[in-house]
Amino acid sequence: MKSAITVSLVKEAKGGPFVFWDGIEDAASKAAALGYDAIEIFPPNADVLDSDEVLATVKQHGLAVAAVGTGGGWVIRKTHLCLPDEGARSAAKEFIGHIIDKAATLNAPAIIGSMQGKWGDGVTREQALEWLAEGLNELGERAAAKGQFLLYEPLNRYETNLFNKVSETVGLLKALATKNVKILADLFHMNIEEADVAAAIRACGNHIGHIHFVDSNRRAVGMGHTDFAPIVAALKDINYGGYLSAEAFPLPDSDACAKQQITGYNQFVKGA
Repeated sequence: MKSAITVSLVKEAKGGPFVFWDGIEDAASKAAALGYDAIEIFPPNADVLDSDEVLATVKQHGLAVAAVGTGGGWVIRKTHLCLPDEGARSAAKEFIGHIIDKAATLNAPAIIGSMQGKWGDGVTREQALEWLAEGLNELGERAAAKGQFLLYEPLNRYETNLFNKVSETVGLLKALATKNVKILADLFHMNIEEADVAAAIRACGNHIGHIHFVDSNRRAVGMGHTDFAPIVAALKDINYGGYLSAEAFPLPDSDACAKQQITGYNQFVKGA
């Protein structure tokens, strides 16, 4: 398993759960100095990322890009895959598609989290799930054509009413025509929704493609009440070899958060 840490380029998301906020060079240099393996990028759109420049920066610091988020589309444009207007849904898919394409040039998958949307306001659950599956099928195949898988993140009940538990999400993925979508299991969301986080991870098996490795309060590992030992044991049981990424609030500040996170990672993952 490998460590990663988040950097947001979305000024409108300031105060959100991302550790670094001052650009990719700043994040990469600090992450490398602390011993991280990669950075996870949250951009406002695909166009802000110059592939050659990003790759040169991470290579210079001995890092990789773990994943690229698409949530800027929700934060800035309030668009998602379950909007009632067909044109709006198509625009949301194209926004995500451009990030899939750009992420692939960085040898990384894209993440669909808040861009999944929700049902309500005249949209039934059945209709929303149909549109979600349609979007994941289309975008999963777009990622496959670029040599990457697509990450889908179940969110807690306060952020979506589609899929809240990773165990439910496995059923969604199995029903898709594409077989190129994997689960992003976020421990913050799982601590809210799952009765047993470790058991839920084991139940997902190889459907898990990425982990947001944070404490119960979405702070760095060790700053909440999560028991990480059984979680790490479960990840080892399913032979998970991907990234454990810190999508955490930068508290008390970015540098202290990053240092605490890698300390927790080394304690619970490398020391296990």
